Amino acid sequence: MRRFVPNGLARAAVRFKPASFAGTFVALMMSALIVSACGILLETGVRASVPPERYAKAPVVAAADQYARFVTGSGDSRSESADPLPDTARMDAALADKVARVSGVEAAVADFTFPVRQGDGLLTGHGWGSHAFTGAVLTSGDAPRAGEVVLAASAEGADVGDTVTLETAAGRADFRVSGLAKAGSGDASGVAIAWFSDARSPALAGHPGKADAIAVLAKGGTDADALAARVKKALAGSGAEVHTGDARGAVEDHGLGYAKEMLTGLGGSFGGIAATVAVFTASGTVALSVAQRAREFALLRAVGATPRQLRRAVAAEAVLVAPLAGLVGCLPGIGLAHWWFGQLKDRGAIPGAVDLQVSWIPLVVAVGTGLLTALAAGWAAGRRPSKIKPGQALTEASVERLRPGVIRILLGLGALVGGGFLTVVAARSAGDDAANAALGVVMLFMLAVALLGPLVARLCAALFGLALRAGDASASLAAANSRTNARRLASAITPIVLAMAFASTLVFMHTSESHVSAQQLRAGVTADHVVTDPAGLSIDAAARAARAPGVDAAVGLLETQVLVPVGSGGDRWLQGSPTQGISGSGEQLAKVQDLDVRDGSLARIGTDRIAIDKTLATSAKVGAGDKLPLYLPDGSRTIPEVVAVYGRGLGLAAVTMDRASLAPHVTSPFDSTLLIRGGTAKALAPLGDVTDASGYAVEQNTDRELNAWANYTMAAVLGGFAAVAAANTLVMTVLDRRRELGTLRLIGSTRRQVMRMLRWEGLLVATAGIALGTAIAAATLIPMMRGLTGEGPYVPPLIYAAFAGGAVVLGLVAVTLPARAALRG
Repeated sequence: MRRFVPNGLARAAVRFKPASFAGTFVALMMSALIVSACGILLETGVRASVPPERYAKAPVVAAADQYARFVTGSGDSRSESADPLPDTARMDAALADKVARVSGVEAAVADFTFPVRQGDGLLTGHGWGSHAFTGAVLTSGDAPRAGEVVLAASAEGADVGDTVTLETAAGRADFRVSGLAKAGSGDASGVAIAWFSDARSPALAGHPGKADAIAVLAKGGTDADALAARVKKALAGSGAEVHTGDARGAVEDHGLGYAKEMLTGLGGSFGGIAATVAVFTASGTVALSVAQRAREFALLRAVGATPRQLRRAVAAEAVLVAPLAGLVGCLPGIGLAHWWFGQLKDRGAIPGAVDLQVSWIPLVVAVGTGLLTALAAGWAAGRRPSKIKPGQALTEASVERLRPGVIRILLGLGALVGGGFLTVVAARSAGDDAANAALGVVMLFMLAVALLGPLVARLCAALFGLALRAGDASASLAAANSRTNARRLASAITPIVLAMAFASTLVFMHTSESHVSAQQLRAGVTADHVVTDPAGLSIDAAARAARAPGVDAAVGLLETQVLVPVGSGGDRWLQGSPTQGISGSGEQLAKVQDLDVRDGSLARIGTDRIAIDKTLATSAKVGAGDKLPLYLPDGSRTIPEVVAVYGRGLGLAAVTMDRASLAPHVTSPFDSTLLIRGGTAKALAPLGDVTDASGYAVEQNTDRELNAWANYTMAAVLGGFAAVAAANTLVMTVLDRRRELGTLRLIGSTRRQVMRMLRWEGLLVATAGIALGTAIAAATLIPMMRGLTGEGPYVPPLIYAAFAGGAVVLGLVAVTLPARAALRG
């Protein structure tokens, strides 16, 4: 460890030339900001939990596994993935009797939760038995029996003995109000509740013989963990899982699974990319800082400093600067994590009861990453100045080396070839395969730009310098400077390439998908009228619409998701696919929705027969006539036949199946959309909100725009970081040229001419960065979008102009401001 203890050279360098280390400090601080923020989100995703509310008084809860388990490979290569289910997986309600016989159990109550419509309002239905653990109490009347219901005491217009008409999965029926009750602490607040008999609740929920969970009440003095062990033993082989503590909260709030998956994806997948970019940029800045002091190192060698002393000085400087920069960067990193987490929670992506987890682990990782980055980059940059002879060091400090080292060139060419290979792979793939390959494209091309930076910069200077050489003396001098100092130019170009490439890829990926989706939606909905209702449509809405005057076809859509295995070989995973269950036949659907059928026929859709989108078909390696294994929303497995493949799944639904096969596997039995050919809006108005196809398309596109927030935020985080890094690097390069700028002034150049030269250089840097970043984004987006949408990327001109204009302004401002300060000095 003595080699890292700051020696006199290191302390003197930091003390007397703090400006030389300011850029390094900023880069390492920004790196710590990104790493700490993503690390906090990742830790929250791993540790997130929801305290139980509904089951707070039940120490043990049994429920079905809420994850789809997908196994790939065998033997040593066997792996299992767990994906949260789109809907609730249910268990055999009869198991409650088995649990009730376990020693220490006071009662075992099968719990049911399902939506109920009353007129235009929506109620939440439960079995009356749940009052034993929620605390609901009757204020008047009796517990419900078959054909009866208990309503909340706060309900208006209903009293004991009245008859109310309610709609459930079993249909519309009249129920006698047997009693009124006050909701307990375990019941959701602000929600109208209706309690039914436990015997009838499974059928009313649409899941005969099934329960959402079994709440276990313990006898006095019974230990919860011991009781859970006995219950688990009793339920062995049933597929049910037993939960205690905060794990009970996950049973009642299924959004936790998706929240954990999203947070770990943000903190892990995106965080890994962001951290790589941050470390990559910080190491480049550290290397630039060391390279800028090549003359000092050469002089130190000339006066007797040993290579070991120089290497130790560089390492000690990292120890002096990196930890402080990391600590300072962690503070805004915590703030960024809080803001990001709060935005996700406000948008409903994270349950309100989940809290952000901030511990020392991601902070230490962020500081340690910065320190290791500084040490590694400093060692690499200082290795040659400390290794070569003093005379040679003085020569190289005065004249820039013409080309990078052989190893660096070979690695850069390898990254370039790898990026080209993955571009071809992405172009020949579809769906997520194309997206995964395209991610490697952008990373490898960025690595190639960094490794081959001096060569790329010299090429850019030669190409863009042609125009500058045709200009005045300042422009010609800027072109000559850029060609001569390619390493300095490369260090300035690389961050702008990063900002342009990543921001363009993330933003235009979304605009491309949204553009194609909107086109497909507009072309695909051919219905004259579209009826929707936020609470879900009436259970017989399609039948009522079909009886309306002038109606030729009425098809209800029950919308949800299914999980489909995609990929090939051992690299397979479950993909969530938007699904629509249709209430009518395939022929009727064709009258109100044009799915653009490419193979097969929609007329054959029915029991165990489905139609799927062409992109999904390619990803799953199936076609018309093949069997497609999939997981229904509640985790039930089925292997239907694919009877049709269509082209508008991105704008409509990736899977189309009959409603009867889908409804028993979802919580809500109420259609979300009703498509109607013929009739009048006035006649259909009692069914819900009526609009036409164009109005429906606008509503759907508005919903999709809300999902764009995540992409734009990630683009802002990566692009913003790269922009700061670019400005930081440009400032460092300008301030390091004080001697050069002073010499220009001494030989007769005016202040205005020097400033004009620097602006031309800044414009060249920005232009080169924009061109290279655009090329990398295009190489990434074109195959990705071809695989995902079947079309090329859609780039809104104004957004691209804003990116390019921002890069130009950044380059000019980051050059002009420090140049003025340097010239004043």
